[in-house]
Amino acid sequence: MNGNLRRIAVDQLTDPEAAAELAALADELAAHDRAYYQDDAPAISDADYDALRQRNQEIETHFPHLVRADSPSKRVGAAAAGGFAKITHAQPMLSLGNVFSEAELLDFIAGVRRFLKELSDDESIPLEMVAEPKIDGLSVSLRYEKGALVSAATRGDGMVGEDVTRNVMTFKDLPQSLAGGAPDILEVRGEVYLSKSDFRALNEAQRQAGIKTFANPRNAAAGSLRQLDTEITAARPLKMFAYAWGEVSEPIAETHWQFLERLKEWKFEVNPRAQLCAGLEDMMAAYEATNAMRAGLDYDIDGMVYKVNRIDWQQRLGFVSRAPRWAVAHKFPAERAVTVLKDIEIQVGRTGTLTPVAKLEPVTVGGVVVSNATLHNEDEIARKDVRIGDTVVVQRAGDVIPQVVEVVKDKRPKKTEAFVMPKTCPECGSPAVQDEGEVARRCSGGFTCPAQAAEKLKHFVSRGAFDIEGLGAKHITAFFEDGIIETEADIFRLAEKRAEILEREGWGDQSVDNLINAIEARRSVPLERFIYALGIRQVGQATARLLAKSYGSIDHWKEAMIAAGDADSEAYLDLTNIDGIGPSVAEDIAAYFAHKRNLAVVEDLQSQLTVEDFDAPIDASSPVAGKTIVFTGSLERMSRGEAKAKAEALGAKVAGSVSKKTDYVVVGADAGSKAKKAAELGVTTLDEEGWRALIGE
Repeated sequence: MNGNLRRIAVDQLTDPEAAAELAALADELAAHDRAYYQDDAPAISDADYDALRQRNQEIETHFPHLVRADSPSKRVGAAAAGGFAKITHAQPMLSLGNVFSEAELLDFIAGVRRFLKELSDDESIPLEMVAEPKIDGLSVSLRYEKGALVSAATRGDGMVGEDVTRNVMTFKDLPQSLAGGAPDILEVRGEVYLSKSDFRALNEAQRQAGIKTFANPRNAAAGSLRQLDTEITAARPLKMFAYAWGEVSEPIAETHWQFLERLKEWKFEVNPRAQLCAGLEDMMAAYEATNAMRAGLDYDIDGMVYKVNRIDWQQRLGFVSRAPRWAVAHKFPAERAVTVLKDIEIQVGRTGTLTPVAKLEPVTVGGVVVSNATLHNEDEIARKDVRIGDTVVVQRAGDVIPQVVEVVKDKRPKKTEAFVMPKTCPECGSPAVQDEGEVARRCSGGFTCPAQAAEKLKHFVSRGAFDIEGLGAKHITAFFEDGIIETEADIFRLAEKRAEILEREGWGDQSVDNLINAIEARRSVPLERFIYALGIRQVGQATARLLAKSYGSIDHWKEAMIAAGDADSEAYLDLTNIDGIGPSVAEDIAAYFAHKRNLAVVEDLQSQLTVEDFDAPIDASSPVAGKTIVFTGSLERMSRGEAKAKAEALGAKVAGSVSKKTDYVVVGADAGSKAKKAAELGVTTLDEEGWRALIGE
């Protein structure tokens, strides 16, 4: 499951082992998110991806003090692609948590009841849910103002998406205007898809025209929606199932079921298999019935989504990082096929990790031809006893490249040998070493390893980072190998090498000018993108944004990170007191700045760029906006989880420990050492009623 650490039972992990595994999972899942959301070219199966997320969640639940700021549980999607203008969502477009069994679904329901105190106090109060098929498509948000469609955006990274307004307006069955008492502002969210029959017709037309065909309906839908030529989108029969809302100027329903009925009144297509469920029994019946008829539907689905029906309860439950607390996806089982593993290749990542990749005899799984699968690490290979030449079972859920499930031992050729991971880096020959407790081998060559250096540069220009259009992985590799660029800042000096680039095959005056213009357009960059682009280990997009929000400017952040190299310093304490950043992440950031080469890169980049200060919207009407709050003890009128969620919604920072920078400590019954620490430091303490009075409740 996990690509980087030994698969020890969660309750047997030590703190260092758990921290190391969470770090590895964060890196691995971030890479898979980029492949899926940005490139429409996922590298592992849905089931394999879900298993990694599930492992991450299990460890975080068992070790809550080790939850990372860049945790996959706090992240959704990936940054918006280039080529389109960007739209910032008025309300974030988040993803969903997953369950895979009836027992896990029961745990989800129990969690909802615990959060809502009246439901935990009285188990007889019913908890209605709405069940809807989970469409395998591309999420979009449509904004209507005074009944007219004014904009449309993809999910992107959940905060910023691509502006696809002109393309969405070509949809034949989508209302361009709303009647029947629509609010002045209404954002309708849904899933854009291509039916199976339309997908087959599109691919046949592509084949006859000698054009590359699509792998599956989701890729076809994503590719069609993201056409810069609107006429191409208009020629493809894209559809949308509506199922949620974003910003609204006034309440539109008391229940989710009522909202779906209003969508129908406004002429949106709503999935006809949505149903209202009285409890677990109804939910499971909906799941099993839909799974049974899944193959006969004319659109792809990969599970069921359950949503708390009462909207006031949804609002109280709110969100946790990347997902709502009031909804969950129940995934269907993966599809399987049998093929031959022809070879195992080793890839070297930007942090030096050596990853084995299975090269498969192409096989069709669920209508998609696949030929590659990650094997994660040598422990996974040894556990499954995977050998070159083996016949293997592969599985696929959704539209992605499969995982190797098991070997068909009775079909193994004679004289096969167990696979042995190389002990040296295949790119630079440096020793490939293993840290204690890890199974991942890492090249020890560091900056001298061309694979690591090249991968860092690729990361720097990736969509979530500087997003330089026209400077993709192939160009970065070629420029690096030929010595045209060596460091990140060299990218911003490429204009000085215009003549040299023009001599290269495939480059002309126009393409070079386009590249230089694209680079110039990135000479001003938001602080969070700059931090992420540096490729610091364990610092993904969520952590980069958290750091940018906490420190505000590049100079303040850099100064603080250099000072944090001293683990006894106040700067280190401030860093680790940021909710979600523990010692492991702090040590990796401090280690980055302790290296002279890295500090030189940052300073060189500063000489070439303007790094914009973090611009966080502040609700001036909130009495706790920007304040640091610590909760301790149990509260009577709401659960502590709901209290924390409310504080964050009001713009406060919720910390896990008390320091002299804490503004308020909210003390409930049976409070412990945190209340005592607040008294020692002179921090203001509030009881539950005092807290509610402060926030105006």
